[in-house]
Amino acid sequence: MMRWPKPSTVRWGILVAMLFFWEVMPSTKIIPELFLPSLSKTLTVLWIDRVEYAEALLVTLYEVGVAMLIACGAGILTGALVGGIATLRNIMLPVFSSLYAVPIVILYPIFTAWFGIGSESKIAFAGIYGFFPVMLSTAAGIRTIDPQYLLAARSMGATLFQQITRVIIPASIPTVLTGLRLGGALTIIGVVVSEMLTASAGIGYLVSRYRTLLDSPHVFAAILMILVLSIMFDLLARTVERHTLVWQTAGRRERGVGAVRPSTLPAAAPV
Repeated sequence: MMRWPKPSTVRWGILVAMLFFWEVMPSTKIIPELFLPSLSKTLTVLWIDRVEYAEALLVTLYEVGVAMLIACGAGILTGALVGGIATLRNIMLPVFSSLYAVPIVILYPIFTAWFGIGSESKIAFAGIYGFFPVMLSTAAGIRTIDPQYLLAARSMGATLFQQITRVIIPASIPTVLTGLRLGGALTIIGVVVSEMLTASAGIGYLVSRYRTLLDSPHVFAAILMILVLSIMFDLLARTVERHTLVWQTAGRRERGVGAVRPSTLPAAAPV
């Protein structure tokens, strides 16, 4: 019986094939180097100008980091409030869903008018860009929480803040992490796109600058750095998912046996 290769083997095979064709196709003139420079030339340019690219990467990392704090922090908190409070959910959820359908990139000129063309406008734009998927995913996850969890927390005297931080957010971890991955990816996109539009530093600025000079190796070197940045974020998100696996499965195990184990609940206060 024929055995199929492992998925990891297939992924590595696809990656090696892509890198091989990236090197061979331009070198054999099948694809003009103006459209696609060879991998070796791209890596050579990246190494020669490594100081310039490192400085640009630091600027982009700073903007991405602050924007993710805004997108993820505000998104989780707002999603917890909207999803956990019925009145807010009925009023605000349709509004946020409608705003998410609007192409946020058309609003970037407004951010530049408010915050200027420095890092502030990039951070605000990217933070809003990644805010909506995080908020909507958190709100959707909260609506799937077993009401018995909240009832038990309220019966033990938990405040609204304690219910959000100790019950609602941990119980909605699977959908929250999905929103975080999507929101984080959109935040990186938002920073790079805004740097390409109006900036004097950052990876996106290098893409725009060398594109106007028709310097394809430098353009693809910057694109390669953006790709590596996105992969690193995805690996970080997967690591977080592995460390929260217990939270993601605990609720299903408890419901499977038909009761909540006493050890999973806080101890009752002495009478």
